[in-house]
Amino acid sequence: MSQPKVVLAFSGGLDTSFCVKYLAEDKGYEVHSVLVDTGGFSEEELKTIEANAYSLGVKHHATISKTAYYYNDCIKYLIFGNVLKNNTYPLSVSAERVFQAVAVAEYAKEIGATAIAHGSTGAGNDQVRFDMAFRIIIPEAEIITPIRDLKLSREAEIEYLTKKGVGREWAKAAYSINKGLWGTSVGGKETLTSEKYLPEEAWPTQVSKTEPETITLEFVEGELKGVAGESFENPVQAIQKLSSIAQPFGIGRDIHVGDTIIGIKGRVGFEAAAPLIIIKAHHTLEKHVLSEQQLYWKEQLSNTYGTLLHKGQFVEPVMRNIEAFLADTQAHVTGKVHVHLAPYRFYVEGIESPFDLMSSKFGSYGEMNNAWTGDDVRGFSKVASNQVMIYQKVSESNN
Repeated sequence: MSQPKVVLAFSGGLDTSFCVKYLAEDKGYEVHSVLVDTGGFSEEELKTIEANAYSLGVKHHATISKTAYYYNDCIKYLIFGNVLKNNTYPLSVSAERVFQAVAVAEYAKEIGATAIAHGSTGAGNDQVRFDMAFRIIIPEAEIITPIRDLKLSREAEIEYLTKKGVGREWAKAAYSINKGLWGTSVGGKETLTSEKYLPEEAWPTQVSKTEPETITLEFVEGELKGVAGESFENPVQAIQKLSSIAQPFGIGRDIHVGDTIIGIKGRVGFEAAAPLIIIKAHHTLEKHVLSEQQLYWKEQLSNTYGTLLHKGQFVEPVMRNIEAFLADTQAHVTGKVHVHLAPYRFYVEGIESPFDLMSSKFGSYGEMNNAWTGDDVRGFSKVASNQVMIYQKVSESNN
């Protein structure tokens, strides 16, 4: 009789290593481990993780490269929408986790797995993101979460693996680091408090650049296609290029305080030089080339998009509707943005665009009007103030 198949979202860490042994040897499953690469692993790291998976006893390990899809189906719209959760966080991990969960669920469906598993604990957002994606995409499969269900401590997991003959070093790092294309999260003892900031040594990229410089970013219909004089057909490469230039300045460091899906407040440090620069530069360009109403409605829908993505609702149909709107607004978001970089900070110097609505042909703010007259403004002001004037008059007469 053949063993039932379970697909395990696998990272190679302690939790998912425990899951392999537990599912295979205690529960009798044929374990298929899957790692979804969204731009956070080197080739060497991927090979090491694959070797570890097989040494633990998986039937098959798959590495699914989804970086290009992650950009095209998700990051692109975070840029179009200038999405920053609570005006701070570029959704570095939450966007990545949702996308990984969807990819794992689709793989499980493809190979006909009867169960699907992840190594999340019961304490964070990821458990909800994985559960939701699994239930939506492969609802017939059983969801197994050993760490959460057994309420295991780190020490209990290590003891179990040692008894199973897995003698690897499981030294706990001082800080939990999760690196991805759209930023790196940093968690540690300081982020568990409300008052402390992460020390210099906690940040993955140490400051090695001290001489300020100005670079130019080039956008084509909202997508980053040029960085510091170098052109890229693939925006993923442009993001990586900008990261290599800006991260050594210590730019993009911050701590996000947010409301978790499970109803508690949480803090997480992050390092996201490229995302923050791109969003600021893109937003500045948009302020020059889009209409007032386009900017207003983009802001409303972008906030909704970011919130739903954070909560694991990536496959909710309204997300595709919002993406269609955001993409449609980008037709004129083409031009150059000049950005000044310095240690721990950056600012946008200005933009150049053929679609710039701040055109001297129509007037210069506070200086000269070429498209209207003083009488036009006088009449407009009278009509625009009419209703409130009437309201004031009526109020006075009744008081």
